Amino acid sequence: MMLAAENLTLMRDGKPVVASISAALTPGTITAIVGPNGAGKSSLLLGLAGLLDPAAGSVMLDGQALAAFPPRTRAQAIGYLPQTPDIAWDVAVENLVALGRLPWRDRGTAAVEAALGALALEPLRHRPVSQLSGGERARVLLARVLAGEPRWILADEPLAALDLAHQLSLIAHFKACARVGRGGGQGAGQGVVVVLHDLAIAMNHADRVLVLKDGRLIADGLPETALAADVIAQGWSVAARWLGDAGERALVAGKV
Repeated sequence: MMLAAENLTLMRDGKPVVASISAALTPGTITAIVGPNGAGKSSLLLGLAGLLDPAAGSVMLDGQALAAFPPRTRAQAIGYLPQTPDIAWDVAVENLVALGRLPWRDRGTAAVEAALGALALEPLRHRPVSQLSGGERARVLLARVLAGEPRWILADEPLAALDLAHQLSLIAHFKACARVGRGGGQGAGQGVVVVLHDLAIAMNHADRVLVLKDGRLIADGLPETALAADVIAQGWSVAARWLGDAGERALVAGKV
C-alpha cells in the first residue's frame, strides 16, 4: 500500500508551509523527514496523514486519493502520532492503548498486549495516565497507535521525550514493524515515517531521508546521499562531517 505526495502544497494560517513536494513512500521501509526549525516537517506529516487538506496537489494511498477514503478506512490504514498529543481522560494505561482499536470496532486484545509489550508498558498497565512521567506518556501514546495495527505509522518526533534506552528500543521496534507484515505475517511490513531532529539517528537507522527547507524538498534518497555534508550545509548552514562506519556514524558540526 503505497503512500505518495504528488506536487503537494499545504497552507497553514493562510501561509504556504509545504511547496510542490512529490515523494512516493514504500511499505516495509523507515523514512525520516528532517530539516531545520520551520522547514515544514510537521505540516508534511499532517498532509500525509490526511489531516491537512492540500491547497494544491494530492496525497495518494494505494493509487487512490486519500481524501476519497471514508474516515474509518483511513484510520485503519494510517496511524498518526502528533508531536504534542492531548489526553482527554485520565484513564488507565491499558484502556488508553485499547482506544487504538476504535477504527476496527473490536477489542483487539492480542494487538493491545503486543503494543504494551513492545514499549515495555506491562508494569504500568493499571496506572492512570496522570501519574506517568513525560517519557512514559509518550510511550503510551505511541502504543495506542501501534495497537491499531495501521499499514502506515506516521510519528512526529516520537523520540523527543524518551531516554537513550527507550529511544534505542523504539527504533528497534520501528525496524521490526517495517520488516514484518501486520499480525506477524511475511512480506512487506508497515511503512514508518518519522520526523526527526537527530541527524545521526536518521543516518544510522532510516532507509530513506527527506530533507526539507522553507517548505521545499532539497534532498531525497539514501541517508548517505540525503545527509551528505553539502546538503547539511545547504539546509542548516553548518559545516559537518561524518565519523565512523555505516550504521554507527556520528556527526561533527560547526558554523560555516
